[in-house]
Order: sequence, then structure tokens, then C-alpha cells
Amino acid sequence: MPTLFEIPLKTIAGQPTTLEPFKGHVLLIVNTASKCGLTPQYEGLEKLYETYKHCGFDVLGFPSNDFAGQEPGSSEEIQNFCTTSFNITFPLFEKVVVTGPEKAPLYQELTAAQPVAKVADPEFKNKLRGYGLTVHEAPELTWNFEKFLVNRRGEVVARFAPDTLPTDPALVQAIERELPPLDGGANTNA
Repeated sequence: MPTLFEIPLKTIAGQPTTLEPFKGHVLLIVNTASKCGLTPQYEGLEKLYETYKHCGFDVLGFPSNDFAGQEPGSSEEIQNFCTTSFNITFPLFEKVVVTGPEKAPLYQELTAAQPVAKVADPEFKNKLRGYGLTVHEAPELTWNFEKFLVNRRGEVVARFAPDTLPTDPALVQAIERELPPLDGGANTNA
């Protein structure tokens, strides 16, 4: 079985790649969508990336059209939207399937490693259902903008539900635990 870093992927430009270029970095892997009520999270994700990228941290966006058709665009349209609407500079990848029997190998590994997400609002799933939306149960992703935190060794150490904002203290603290302190001191988790 390949490691997380060996799974074949494609960049948003359609170029074959893997996560190998990010080996040794702390990663926040997020399934994204351009037409979702949570789409404004792009702004916070970019801010996280800008704040911590100098410490070896990357946000990796994986567009998905799995939830209510909220990412219908082509790769070019997605890239253009992210650049012009949110000034996204973190890496984006080609659209993938993140739920069900056709789930991309990367998401098979992520959900197997962390089958349950930490939720910010215990009523989030009920709110989605209130809009008449189909909500998947664990280990499947709940919705767009679910976040997986991967440490420098490639281990999936946390999973956050879509309603966890990029500014949520629990998410920020989890990221900081995996990074060297900003003052340059030692971190036993690195």
C-alpha cells in the first residue's frame, strides 16, 4: 500500500504529481467548493497558509463536486475563481471524489486514518438536513471544507468538520502543535 506521499494526484493544471513535494511539511488537506455557503473559508485558509508557510506548513485544496453540485466548474474555472475572488496562493489540485464507492485513494486513506471529525457545532449536520441536504455519516465526509491535519511524518493527526472555521482556536492550536514555535525554539512534535 502506498504512503500518503506516493498516492497519484493531479495538480489543478492537470499535471501528474503526488504529495512527495510536501514531505516533511505539516499539511491541512481540505475539500473545497466554489458555490457553497462555506466558500468564504477560502479567505481564512489563505490567511493560515500565509501565516505558517515559512514554518513548513501547507494548505492543500482538493475541489470536489460531491455535495449538492457546489463545485461544477472546470479546473480552469476553479483556479480563476480562487485567484480572483480570494487571492488563493496555496496549492490546488484537480477535482476529486471524496465520498462513496468512487472515493479518491487520498480520501480513502484520510478517512481510514481519521474516521470521525471534531465538530465546532454539534447541530451542524441537523442544520444541513434542515436545508433538505443529504448528510453522510462517518467515516464519510459531512460536507465541503472538511479539514485533515497531517504531521511531518505523513500521519493524519486530526480531522475537523466543515463548520470548523480556519480561525477556530482548536484548529489553530492543532496546527501550531505540529509546527516549530514561531520564536524558533524546539518542538518535540516536529
